[in-house]
Amino acid sequence: MKDENNARGCLIRKLQKLNQGIVEWEKTKAELKQVQELLQKERETFFPILHKAPYGIALIDNDGKITYINPAFTNITGYTLEDIFLGRQWLHKALGFLEYREEIINSQKRGVVEKCIEKTFSIICKNGEIKAIEVRPTLLDDGRIVMILFDITERKRAEEALSHSEEQYRLIAENTKDLICTLDLQGNFHYVSPSFKEVLGYSPEELTGLNAFSLIHPDDRETTMKIYQQALINKEAGNAEFRYRHKNGNWRVFESVGSWIFSGNGVPPQSVLVSRDITERKQTEEKMAALQVQLGQSQKMEAIGRLGGGIAHDFNNILAVIQGYSDLCLFRIPKEDPLREDIQAITNAVKRAANLISQLLAFSRRQTMKMEVIDLNPLLQDLEKMLRRVIGEDVELVTTLPDDLGRVKADPGQIEQILLNLAVNARDAMPSGGKLTIETANVTLKESSSQNHMGLTPGHYVMISIMDTGLGMTQEVKDRIFEPFFTTKEIGKGTGLGLSMVYGIVKQSGGHIGVDSEPGKGTTFRIYLPRVDEPLVEVEEKEEIAGPPLGNETILVVEDEEEVRKLVARSLKKQGYKVLEASQGKEVFSLCEEQGGPIHLMVTDVVMPEMTGVELAKHIKQVYPEMKVLYMSGYNSDRVAIDCENLGKGIEFIQKPFTVYNLARKVREVLDKQFSTV
Repeated sequence: MKDENNARGCLIRKLQKLNQGIVEWEKTKAELKQVQELLQKERETFFPILHKAPYGIALIDNDGKITYINPAFTNITGYTLEDIFLGRQWLHKALGFLEYREEIINSQKRGVVEKCIEKTFSIICKNGEIKAIEVRPTLLDDGRIVMILFDITERKRAEEALSHSEEQYRLIAENTKDLICTLDLQGNFHYVSPSFKEVLGYSPEELTGLNAFSLIHPDDRETTMKIYQQALINKEAGNAEFRYRHKNGNWRVFESVGSWIFSGNGVPPQSVLVSRDITERKQTEEKMAALQVQLGQSQKMEAIGRLGGGIAHDFNNILAVIQGYSDLCLFRIPKEDPLREDIQAITNAVKRAANLISQLLAFSRRQTMKMEVIDLNPLLQDLEKMLRRVIGEDVELVTTLPDDLGRVKADPGQIEQILLNLAVNARDAMPSGGKLTIETANVTLKESSSQNHMGLTPGHYVMISIMDTGLGMTQEVKDRIFEPFFTTKEIGKGTGLGLSMVYGIVKQSGGHIGVDSEPGKGTTFRIYLPRVDEPLVEVEEKEEIAGPPLGNETILVVEDEEEVRKLVARSLKKQGYKVLEASQGKEVFSLCEEQGGPIHLMVTDVVMPEMTGVELAKHIKQVYPEMKVLYMSGYNSDRVAIDCENLGKGIEFIQKPFTVYNLARKVREVLDKQFSTV
């Protein structure tokens, strides 16, 4: 019984344990189900996230095997999980990947908590395309690695393109001669190109943070700042021209284009300024403008000169007739006759008119010039006493004449006339007295300086400077002072031909005259005459002939103006000559055929309608080789020289109007010369 009870008790205890085990199993089963449900729920929650994630996700076990990848991973690399099982080494081949994995594992072993060690790799996709990926790994507690991949290929390409572009612009900015800089709203330098050092002398370090407007010329600063601000308001480019101060203190002219950069996101706008040094270009433009003004003035003076020369020629013919017939009348009228005084008044008026015409011819460079090699210093010394009388006691005369002054080729009488005219003008400009300074000097004009003297080539010159302390002139007056008949003097105080005559004589001598003057600051005339190395010419004194010379030779007179021709013929006949008359070439040829004897002299006008006097002389000399020629003209010997440029020296010439007495003397002088000239 006892054994049965013990067996029963043992069975009961076993049943109790079994029941307890069943209860615990049921409990465990319920907990397992709860865990399974929780895992299923988590899987349902996180799997779509992993599946739909825009970045690649891969799970790598302790052996380096990829056990899971999401669709994005496949989209990025082209590999499926099956592909990777067979070709997982593609990832290991990525530069430094294995070292990278070891780095992650070792950091975990050292107890360093590094949730994310980002790196960038270049991988080869299944289709062979190379992509840039950014990897963000996480090491799990069991040693596995969750690897997140981001495709940054386009970003890398953009960064490389941006870097390439930045490098290009950097090379441009660092190698261009233009000034490139960025400025903030206040105009302070942020970036400064190295060209600032080369062009303006400032290093980028010296300028960074400095206000750009502090380098701009004060006269240009306000205008430039307005353009700068207006471009900001209108959000457009602005153009400006201003002067920057060089580090050495000089000013350079720049042409600048600026535009604004609006980055947004609270970043203040900046301006980019590109400036080009145009100093030399501006100087050239200014020189060209000045030369253009000089050229215009020169052309105007030339046109006036041609007009004046033409008028003078015609007027001289008229004066020649008046002068000649007045002389003939005076020869016939007794000294006690009252008419003689009236005719003498006509003669005096002709002389005054001839003087005016002479001045007009001087301006038009058609004046008779007797060019000689001279030293200006002795001429000025001889003229000094006369100048002192001309300017008066209240004007101080100072002369500075260096001993080594070079020689020039000019007409001494005309140079004296220049100095007298300028001295008279200076005296009139100093009504209350003052100082007149005359200086001579040797000067050498280079290419740059000769551009300021129209018509002068670079070379050696002798300069005459005439400086007064008088009233000075305005720019408007300076622009017209050399024009004939222009004067600022009162009516009756001047003809307006003085300075125009000076201008013409200087130009005819191959020189240049310039004037510097401002109101209240006096006036300075500077005359430049070409320096020559020829020896000085000694002037031979000529014996005066007591009375009108006579003769009996045959003279041919050729003149298209009938009154002048008749006057010359009549005057010469009164001196005993046999005279033949012709108005033009055809008549001359007929006379030569009819003439039995020789023709000793031909007196001919230079400028005639059908054939010039020079051309006519060449033809007649073929028939009468011993015939001598005397040219006459209302122009001058300069015009004769042009027409006779191939005939050499020795041209005989008489300027209209001439007196009967002077004509007779000149004819006798030519006839008595030993050698024939054309």
